[in-house]
Amino acid sequence: MARMYSKKRGKAGSKRPLRKTKHAWVRYKAKEAELLIGKIAKEGKTASRIGVVLRDTYGIPSVKLLTGKSITQIMKEKEVSSNVPEDLMALIRKNILIKKHIESNRQDQTAKRGLGLTESYIRRLVKYYKRTKKLAPDWKYDPAKVKLLLE
Repeated sequence: MARMYSKKRGKAGSKRPLRKTKHAWVRYKAKEAELLIGKIAKEGKTASRIGVVLRDTYGIPSVKLLTGKSITQIMKEKEVSSNVPEDLMALIRKNILIKKHIESNRQDQTAKRGLGLTESYIRRLVKYYKRTKKLAPDWKYDPAKVKLLLE
């Protein structure tokens, strides 16, 4: 399926193995992995970054296969997750960078279009997260006050 505002297709990349069983060569137990996730999360890393660290540093290919829970679920149990979902925060950061770029390059029409598309995507995600109760019903996205949200 093509992307919403361009005729481009999705990005190609490596795929996970189809095997859904725990690997025998993983040295860590489920409890140890949960402790590692808690430790790394307290350093301020997001769930996706924690997964990369566990894969590259500790040799844990899949936390879900090991523990039966996702990294986000474990972070919620340990109460170290943020109240705003990770993908929404990434879009807000992208929005700030685009605004910063437009301030110094006022004639960049492509960046202005990208800003509109990003803000539209943020609004759609906020609507979805409010409907699924991952965001508070009174949470509001305000483009003018968006920098305060990151700090």
